[in-house]
Amino acid sequence: MNKTILITGLVFGLLAVVLGAFGAHGLKRIIGPDEINTFETGIKYQMYHALFLILLSMLPNISNGARNTVFYLVFAGVVLFSGSIYFLATNTLTAFDFKKIGFITPIGGTLLIAAWGYLIFSVLTKK
Repeated sequence: MNKTILITGLVFGLLAVVLGAFGAHGLKRIIGPDEINTFETGIKYQMYHALFLILLSMLPNISNGARNTVFYLVFAGVVLFSGSIYFLATNTLTAFDFKKIGFITPIGGTLLIAAWGYLIFSVLTKK
């Protein structure tokens, strides 16, 4: 599982760089500055959590159960939080109104917070 966590962190990091370049060079011409800032927020949180997963894969003394739980929380959180932000930031470019599914952004954020909280709890209660 550590290899899966590491690879997921690396892929999230790669995608954050690719999406960042796309935002800086491709999207800047077709969406406004507020939307670019929103898009960049998704990239930042994706990259933070990519690094978090890479670190998680290497942390000693974390039980496999705790590591897996944190991984699944981060994975779902990044997909829901950053993914929904990308769609909301580029909402004007599609026929679908992504504001209708904007409620998933805070769900993703809550999952990211839960991952950090669960890891803290696991470390504090480890004997």
